Amino acid sequence: MRLNLLLASVAAVAMAAPLTTAAQTSQAPAPQQNQPVEVEIDQGVLRPLQIAVVPFAGTHGSDISSVVSANLRRSGFFEPLNPASFIETDLILANAPNFPQWTQIGAQAVLYGGVTMRGDGRMDVGFRLYDPYRQCQLVSYQFTATQEQWRRIAHKISDVIYQRMTGEAGFFDSRVIFVSEEGSALNRINRLTIADQDGFNPTYLTQGDEVIMSPRFSLSQPDEITYVALGKDYSRIYLYNLTTGRRESLGEFDGQVLAPRFSNDGNKIAFSIIRGGNTDVYVMDLRSRQISRLTTDPGIDTSPSFSPDGSQIVFTSDRSGSARLYVMRSDGSGQRPISRGGGLYTAPSWSPTGNLIAFTKQGGGRFSTGVMNSDGSGERILSSSYFEEGPNWAPNGRYVMFARQTPGGDTRLWTVDLSGRVVSQAGYNGRGTDPAWSPLLDRGPSNLGLNQGADSCPN
Repeated sequence: MRLNLLLASVAAVAMAAPLTTAAQTSQAPAPQQNQPVEVEIDQGVLRPLQIAVVPFAGTHGSDISSVVSANLRRSGFFEPLNPASFIETDLILANAPNFPQWTQIGAQAVLYGGVTMRGDGRMDVGFRLYDPYRQCQLVSYQFTATQEQWRRIAHKISDVIYQRMTGEAGFFDSRVIFVSEEGSALNRINRLTIADQDGFNPTYLTQGDEVIMSPRFSLSQPDEITYVALGKDYSRIYLYNLTTGRRESLGEFDGQVLAPRFSNDGNKIAFSIIRGGNTDVYVMDLRSRQISRLTTDPGIDTSPSFSPDGSQIVFTSDRSGSARLYVMRSDGSGQRPISRGGGLYTAPSWSPTGNLIAFTKQGGGRFSTGVMNSDGSGERILSSSYFEEGPNWAPNGRYVMFARQTPGGDTRLWTVDLSGRVVSQAGYNGRGTDPAWSPLLDRGPSNLGLNQGADSCPN
């Protein structure tokens, strides 16, 4: 697969109410007809793009550029150059770079910016991205925000750069919800926790007096989540609003509930109930609160996940004697197996792009995170270790987050990209399981030049 970086158009980032945008206008020098820079992924070989991230000027400027640099590096598509190698160090937004001084150190792109404080305490954060070989501007943009929002502005800048250079939507302006763990194995406390996608700003949403399982976001309403809470004598599915803090139980069920998942339109939740030694998949319509039973097989049917269009559900079943992945229509009809390899398949998660299903696979004394096409073909293992489980997709469908444990060690959050080459521990430093990625916090049109400075690089 080849991603033509400098030929792709950037998405206009729709801003939330407290954040505003304005175009940075400039005239770029006449472009040169050099070949476009590319990142190439072919059979797991990745050549990251060498990008110079110049420290931004002004209040929080160096902090913003540091976060952008870390985001881009973690994506695997970029290799930020060491600032000590920079020849030109006094770049300001009013001027274009001295291109030969950047090509001399091998920079394939140059990012720089600055922060200007307003009288009301807010700040304007502007930036420019240049191709020094073709001597043209790739993108410029300006954000206006409060000082407390500097880290989020850095994530939004990262999204603009990522999309401009890869042609795919970014994923940095998003959050992750998971179950954090503290204490020993005999006295373990787990809490529902939310953090920025890079692990910063963690917030506990529960107090540790319940066992928390399977948190998931509503993709249509990113401030709504669902999860299972286990108490001494109950198991409940909750809806939780991140904005208001309101928690609502979906009612009492005859049996233990497991693995709730929203449909993409947010109108339904699929889940499993263990009842009378049997486990089946159910769906609740959140508008009417009516429940439908979708499976009746005597095996264990669990971990349902809707396709993006809501027409199908993938789930795990051991009805054949071992755990495999099955797909059915959203009304329960047409149940059929799709996994074809050996080993045990669990925890399926349908990609937001609709073409792939992620899963956990156990076999050969190891656990693996893999993906397959939605019809079960093209299975690929992306990561394998002593123990890992629970894959969940980034909003752009390029990365998967999962929980991994080392022998005798703690369980941490990890990510892997679809090439299987970019595998790294997620930013959260504590112990955690059951991660789920939010949609982008602002979702606007995917390919517009709105509120964006002139792009002078020719196709």
